[in-house]
Amino acid sequence: QVQTVESGGGLVQAGGSLRLSCAASGRAFSAYGMGWSRQAPGKEREFVASISWSGGSTYYAESVKGRFTISRDNDKNTVYLKMNSLKPEDTAVYYCAAGRYSLTPIGRSVADFGSWGQGTQVTVSS
Repeated sequence: QVQTVESGGGLVQAGGSLRLSCAASGRAFSAYGMGWSRQAPGKEREFVASISWSGGSTYYAESVKGRFTISRDNDKNTVYLKMNSLKPEDTAVYYCAAGRYSLTPIGRSVADFGSWGQGTQVTVSS
């Protein structure tokens, strides 16, 4: 079981940048794909980005493609989400989680991931 703790959120103006971190604990972190999701008030959880267990593959929601970059450091058991050109519609609580199963193809939806962390708030002002 991989547990996660997100950090790095905050308040930023439109067009600005933030880098979120996701610290993972538990065995075999490097065997699991990782993903980020977000949830805005009154809306359903939305898949944002994912990275394969090796780090060799990434996948993004259309809404963030070209602006967000997911990466991982298996030595530090950490996953990152660099967010550039932020928009007010990016405002949400951001969560990360490990894939449901180890050594599997990259996840592409919220359902492909296990327990999400407690989240970190990102607020983008216009």
